[in-house]
Amino acid sequence: MSDTRTALIVGGGIGGLVTALKLHRVGVSVRVFESVETIKALGVGINLLPHAVKVLTELGLADELKKAGLPTAELMYVNKFGRKIWQEDRGLDAGYNWPQYSIHRGRLQMLLLNAVKQELGEDAVYTGHHLTSFQVFGDKVTAHFENKKTGERIGSYSADTMIAADGIHSAVRKFYYPHEGEPKFSGRILWRGITESAPFLTGKSMIMAGYQDQKFVAYPVCPEAAADGRSLVNWIAELTVGDELLSRADWNRKIDKAKFAPHFDGWDFGWLNVPQLIEETDAVYEFPMVDRDPVPRWTFGRITLLGDAAHPMYPIGSNGASQAILDADALGQALIEHPNIEAALQAYEQARLEPTANIVLTNRQNGPEVVMQIVEERAPEGFENLEDVISYKELEDIANKYKKIAGFDRETLNTK
Repeated sequence: MSDTRTALIVGGGIGGLVTALKLHRVGVSVRVFESVETIKALGVGINLLPHAVKVLTELGLADELKKAGLPTAELMYVNKFGRKIWQEDRGLDAGYNWPQYSIHRGRLQMLLLNAVKQELGEDAVYTGHHLTSFQVFGDKVTAHFENKKTGERIGSYSADTMIAADGIHSAVRKFYYPHEGEPKFSGRILWRGITESAPFLTGKSMIMAGYQDQKFVAYPVCPEAAADGRSLVNWIAELTVGDELLSRADWNRKIDKAKFAPHFDGWDFGWLNVPQLIEETDAVYEFPMVDRDPVPRWTFGRITLLGDAAHPMYPIGSNGASQAILDADALGQALIEHPNIEAALQAYEQARLEPTANIVLTNRQNGPEVVMQIVEERAPEGFENLEDVISYKELEDIANKYKKIAGFDRETLNTK
């Protein structure tokens, strides 16, 4: 009889795949179950903060990340007229031991999928497996799957533990919190696209313009384009629209730019032409800005939640994917320290539940981007001298406080 611990991971997204790599490294035999039949390089750009890059580096992915992602050099907040509010170096340029990367989400997912298949074997990832139910019998969890398209039952699998990395609409979370309902809508809609354009600022800059009710975010994501003197810019336009949440069938749908583009007609800052960027984009996709309330527990015996299943948050502060990666690392560490599975899952929850709940709640207050809202409220017609509106110390304190909340305070991280 083998002493090797075993795990089922439900969900083959970023969190699930990093968890598979981490658990494999600590001696757990892992199988990943993904609902879609073919995992494709879908999505738009995301950011990986230095603490997440540290984890991926420790998993041996530094070279692959360097090829796939663009190291972010600076972050800049500006008002709706393009006037600078706050600017700070990021990643290596800020003195971290690890870069911050802007990267296409699909490209990162395929990088992780390839790593899982290479390290765990081609048969470690089961696609087209949609979780329908699960039970715990003694010291085993048994999960039952079907083909979502046909409804055909396609297998049951057992392991010592089950990790639910099945996203914001997690079936496992819904089982334990059946009355939670749909995600909470912020009243804001995001429209996202990727456009090839001329580089702006350093060519490795991330900018956020506007304020809470009207915002534009842009950053380059492609190292190959940058090497050729071009830029592939990921952008997000955001507007407050009211309380009516899009139906789930409409999430991530392709939409007509006329729905939002006129709101940004005057946003040509000289160094970045927002209307032109929107106009030159072929496909634009629509997302509601949603999250869920923090829950009191993730772990139920031999079953636990991870990533967006555990703590879906607003896409503020570049934290969603990074926090899922930190979850995976904490879970692996807990399994090293606790031979007993249930004790390990409890230790993982204890390490991650409160920090992620703090981020969810801080992001509802705009996280570090609150500086843009403060400036809009104090100087809606713009400003000549920023110090008349907000002090450097107030700006710095907000930036530093968020880094501590989100776990990437430079000194703390570099000395870990």
